[in-house]
Amino acid sequence: MKLSSTALLALAISSITATAYAETQSQEFTPVSVNTKSAQAEATGFVEGQSISGTTRNWYANEQLKRGGKFAYKKDGVSTPTDRRINWVQGTIIKYNSGFTEGTVGFSTEVAAYNAIALERDRENLASNNGGAPGTRPGAGNNRTLTKEGGDAQGQWSKLGLANVKARISNTTLTAGRMNFSSPQVDVIGNRALPSSFEGIAIHSEELNNLSFDLATFDRNSPRTEESLSKFRSEYGSIDAEADHVNTAGITYTPFASLTTSLWGTQAEDLWNQYYFGASHVLGDSSVLSLTTGLNYYKTVDEGKKLLGEIDNDTYSLSLGLTHLAHSLTFSYQEVNGNEYFDYLHETNGIYLANSLLSDFNGPNEKSFQIAYGLNMAEYGVPGLKFNIYQARGWGIDGTHYKGGGYDGVQAMDGETHYEYGIGAAYAVQSGPLKATAIRATYTAHRASENQADGSINEFRLVTTIPFNIL
Repeated sequence: MKLSSTALLALAISSITATAYAETQSQEFTPVSVNTKSAQAEATGFVEGQSISGTTRNWYANEQLKRGGKFAYKKDGVSTPTDRRINWVQGTIIKYNSGFTEGTVGFSTEVAAYNAIALERDRENLASNNGGAPGTRPGAGNNRTLTKEGGDAQGQWSKLGLANVKARISNTTLTAGRMNFSSPQVDVIGNRALPSSFEGIAIHSEELNNLSFDLATFDRNSPRTEESLSKFRSEYGSIDAEADHVNTAGITYTPFASLTTSLWGTQAEDLWNQYYFGASHVLGDSSVLSLTTGLNYYKTVDEGKKLLGEIDNDTYSLSLGLTHLAHSLTFSYQEVNGNEYFDYLHETNGIYLANSLLSDFNGPNEKSFQIAYGLNMAEYGVPGLKFNIYQARGWGIDGTHYKGGGYDGVQAMDGETHYEYGIGAAYAVQSGPLKATAIRATYTAHRASENQADGSINEFRLVTTIPFNIL
């Protein structure tokens, strides 16, 4: 794997600068030891520990395709092109958590009702993808507002987003049912009005200090904008290729207070086996200068019936971030080595790569580089207010050597390029009845060459999330 000269120069400059000026942070090694504290020993009881809480999110997105790209909607039964799509949804979650019962083995339950209301219901504005919108496939329906056959919005719908029982011994918890789960390959994705969730069984263990274990198996996911459960499929491959089960296991190890590492393996039956290694390290003091280094590496190979064809893919990203008081500057390089997309499971956030933005910059053999700047206004007397700006470029996309299978269309990608830039502002209310309410506005623009899959698009999003407690 070879870094470009531009990437090497940027990374070298940032490393030298951080080494020269950053104050040394304690790097004392922490040995693995038995956790002498027991979470179950502190259980307060099923009723005594219960809570009812929730969030309501107002989610608005306005997209406009450029360079001839079109969405489509049905008008008098005829498919009609349009370059704009608007989605506006109110999503509300009410969640009940019981406490754990007392005793050697504790039991608890978690139930959450999800409700969505379509605030934008105009069929023309809720157009479906017709090829060229990042995050959707040609011919796919609207993936942001639940629509009926023909394209009309379903005005209101509800479902059980979470419904599980837990059993805990000491610091080890087994969860069975519909749940949240977070890993580099099966992770809840929450970038819509409502998040996804997964149905299966999971075990999380923290019996050792600074070393935790996870083991899980899932057979269905609950999509962000659907009422029903679905089998797992890939984000970029054929929609007909589905996995009956997804099995995953991982360890997270923190040998130093400043260094966190994780190693995971996931089997999507008959699709792929995917392995992940990640590491994040912080050096220095941000009041002077700190350096944050992040490495993410995925290895993906075909498995079982090979429903997506032959897969042999190595993908990694390396990021270096400098922080001084309110200011942060991050350089990120990413590279895909394989004649197919770097792919991940649909309805998950299972892509812990630095350049996964509006576009994932994950085309066959693609290389990409990003520069991002962030400003935290707390240093200037406005806590909770943050700004960010970034630009990313991808090049060298080459699918001409792909042998076919589950990623038809990549053969036309020969030297494709694209770029993306974005600006955002976020504010979190610091006090009062609306404390922790988060407001975020973003504007993103993406431009692509003819056969790059994501197309050319401008998008504005405004998202407001209000948390609340009932009990």
